Amino acid sequence: MVLRLQLFKVHLEKILSSYREEMIKKWVRLLRAEVSDRYRKRPEEELFVTVSAACDGDYAVLVNNDYSKIDEHIEWITRVRLDGGFSLSEVQNAYELYRTALVPVLVKELEGEKLLDALERMNACLLYTIKKFSNYFQSLHGMEIRNHAENLEREVEKRTGELAESESKYRVLVEEINDGYFVVNRNGRIVFANQEFCNLYGYSLKEMIGKAITDLVAPKSLPIVQSFYEKRMAGRVSKDLYIFLRRHKSGSVLPTENKVKRILYQGEYAVAGICRDITERIETEKRIRESQRLAHIGKLTTSLAHEIRNPLSSVKMNSQIILKNSALDGNDKRRIEIVVSEISRLEGILNEMLDFARPVKLKFEPVSICHVVDSCLEIMDSRIKEKNITVTRRYGQRISRILVDQEKIEQMLINVFLNSIEVLPSQGGNIEIVTKRPGKNGNPLRIEISDDGPGINAGDLPFIFNPFFSNKKQGTGLGLSNVKKIIEAHGGNVDVMAIKPHGTRVCLAIPHKEMP
Repeated sequence: MVLRLQLFKVHLEKILSSYREEMIKKWVRLLRAEVSDRYRKRPEEELFVTVSAACDGDYAVLVNNDYSKIDEHIEWITRVRLDGGFSLSEVQNAYELYRTALVPVLVKELEGEKLLDALERMNACLLYTIKKFSNYFQSLHGMEIRNHAENLEREVEKRTGELAESESKYRVLVEEINDGYFVVNRNGRIVFANQEFCNLYGYSLKEMIGKAITDLVAPKSLPIVQSFYEKRMAGRVSKDLYIFLRRHKSGSVLPTENKVKRILYQGEYAVAGICRDITERIETEKRIRESQRLAHIGKLTTSLAHEIRNPLSSVKMNSQIILKNSALDGNDKRRIEIVVSEISRLEGILNEMLDFARPVKLKFEPVSICHVVDSCLEIMDSRIKEKNITVTRRYGQRISRILVDQEKIEQMLINVFLNSIEVLPSQGGNIEIVTKRPGKNGNPLRIEISDDGPGINAGDLPFIFNPFFSNKKQGTGLGLSNVKKIIEAHGGNVDVMAIKPHGTRVCLAIPHKEMP
């Protein structure tokens, strides 16, 4: 067996040696003709060198089962072909050509088991060669890619420090700021937006990209926004900053501030801008203006009330003295009674004005709100009976005491009751008082006072809490202003609404903790 194997190796060695030059030439010819343009363009001398080395490596494997030469060849040719820009498949196909060159020789010189044994050796050699080459090629290629990437990264870092800083500023500006950032192209479409911009309008990023800028603007503000956009796109000088009403996805309209500039975006002119919600700022400015106005009115009112109160008190006192004169009768007595009554009404107006002008100072104490409501109704009892008004009380169960200023709460409730009584007809009408206990989630205590009077015009609702706003012939317009002032001093709020088919409901919310 050993002898036969040795004889086969000698025979195979003789065949490979005899046909070496012929196979190398054929291999080179096939490389240039069938594999790729890159092989076709390589110098023929180079191909003879590489093919000869490969052929000798295969010879060592087939004859002596020695893989060292083919391993050396693989390490060498891998670097050569990587430097030449060859792909893995090109070199794999080049190695496969050894089969094309060798098989005809083996078929010619061998037969039977010897031929099969030689073919098996050849296939095993090529399988090893191609697999070893592929792994080494990919390993080196990956290493080169990593090295190239590292070198490139170092080069980029070295040469583009300023750009890196700019990109860092961009990331901070666009992705980490609380304002919206956007870019609008020449067709008026959103082509870039950060997440905050999408949040401002209620859209996802996918929904926002491609949306027309006009879809995001309330109709009232559309002309001004279009004007700014057109001027900017044309490069004409215009203000960078403008305020408009944006249209949220939900349909709500909100005050917004845009600061825009023309830029080059992807090779074309576009408008980039920073978008900011200014609802809170508008409300704050409104409150400041209102506070300044109220302070001015309060100062004027206080001065005026004090100037009027003293002579008014004197007139009232003297009128009451005259009224006690027994000689006064008939029309004269009635006239003096009217004077005293009107003076009392004027004093009430002055007290309302002073309450409005005076800062609210609260003295908190534990109070049962139901008892406070009952007490106020007792005070108003004569007026209620005079108009034959039906009062219905529906108190929430187990409403404990809460911390409030009882005197101020009574003043507030009397103002509300007076409004309801005055709007009801001369005979009949209904007033309903409902109290709702606070919920477990910190919801406020609610007091709802409803009447079935003529109600409030929808156009008047936005102004009913404004000082001196009144549709009553003898009203001062300070009643609801003082109600709002007192409830807000307690940290609560008041809301007035029309109810169907007619009537008005006043909702008072007092966010105080219950007392045991």
